This record gives sequence, C-alpha cells and structure tokens, in this order.
Amino acid sequence: MITINPLEVDGMIFTAISVELPKTTLLTISNDIGYIMCAALDVDIFNEIPKLKERNVIAGRAVGVRTIDELLNAPLEKITDASKAYGWEPGMTGKDALLKIS
Repeated sequence: MITINPLEVDGMIFTAISVELPKTTLLTISNDIGYIMCAALDVDIFNEIPKLKERNVIAGRAVGVRTIDELLNAPLEKITDASKAYGWEPGMTGKDALLKIS
C-alpha cells in the first residue's frame, strides 16, 4: 500500500509518503527543494557517482525509523553533499533539516 499525505511542520507543508514493502516500509518527507527518508534508500550514491552528484540532490537519511513521526524526530545519519548548502548536518533531526528548506 502507498500512502501520500500533506504534512504540516511548524506551519510549513510537506508531502509524507509511506510505501509498504515486504518486511519494511519506505518513508519519505519532501517539498520541492529536497527530502528526508528512511534507510531503505541510499544517500551515498548521490555523493559518489559523478553524474548523480551533478544533480545536487538535497537529501538526508535516518536509520531505524518505522513511522513518519519517527522520521521527523530521528537524527539524520547521512546527508548529501548538496544539502550542506542549506545548513544540514549529520545528527540534526529530520524536522530541523526540513525547516531549513522550507
């Protein structure tokens, strides 16, 4: 099942997406600038492959989250290099990162 909902974070609107997969759930919260996600996806690929690095993807990844609320409150384990331009740092919460791109 795929669930897509608007999500308000301190008055700013984002899109929350949950995709139920076998034995895991893919979680993302995004706006038109960037996104945070669970560890079901790989952030490193956007930093390591030159053609993908050129895209300047703004993304961060949290580990061990099972719900959108947990994703908002968890520290980001990894971020893309491009997200540093918005003040993102590993260890900041998903919520704090999202507010920097709102």
